[in-house]
Amino acid sequence: MKARLALATVALALLTAGCATPPQTPVALRTDAIGANGGSVGVAMTPVPKVDTYLPGAGCLLCLAAASLANSSLTAHARTLGAEDLPKLKTEVAELIRKKGGKAIVIDEELKLDALGSFSGSAPNAAKKDFMPLQRKYGVDKLVVIDLNTVGFVRNYSAYVPTSDPKGTVAGVGYMVNLKDNTYEWYLPVNVTKSADGAWDEPPKFPGLTNSYFQAVEMGRDALLRPFSQ
Repeated sequence: MKARLALATVALALLTAGCATPPQTPVALRTDAIGANGGSVGVAMTPVPKVDTYLPGAGCLLCLAAASLANSSLTAHARTLGAEDLPKLKTEVAELIRKKGGKAIVIDEELKLDALGSFSGSAPNAAKKDFMPLQRKYGVDKLVVIDLNTVGFVRNYSAYVPTSDPKGTVAGVGYMVNLKDNTYEWYLPVNVTKSADGAWDEPPKFPGLTNSYFQAVEMGRDALLRPFSQ
């Protein structure tokens, strides 16, 4: 009986592993994909998150409550900060595409990924969401998407115990989808963290950490813009 149970457990684990969706690997941007012969390119952004404090690793509810309380001063300060120049990214990307001879259109409205259907195609580098209906909506052949999910400060935890000092952070992903076949022609995960230079625990303004946040913003922007300027 125990042997059968063990075999069933192993089989279930293998089945679960087999069904797991592998993460999308980076896709380098080719210069000809955004040049004069690359077709028209729309540039959109998902809603930029409000600046906040993130506490990964504080998994249980009590752990998260304790970690949130311990970092409440930092969180209050974070929420007074703005997203700086992050919302300008789509305009800057469009300008860089035009400098390479391409046609770029800035999509003014925020892109809501949850409103898109799933895509069932199995081609290499196929997007999981179905972006193809946006070809007619926006009148473009391709769509660059800047999708930021973390803006502010991050501090790692192991349950109740912090395992790092807080750091400035910007994280997300940039990608370009060919709207004819729903495949990525560019895909770049971005995860920037920057420690404070010197002491970080200086409430209520946290000058060292605030400076690290602004540096993380610039580093994140540079990472997303660089492929279009090379």
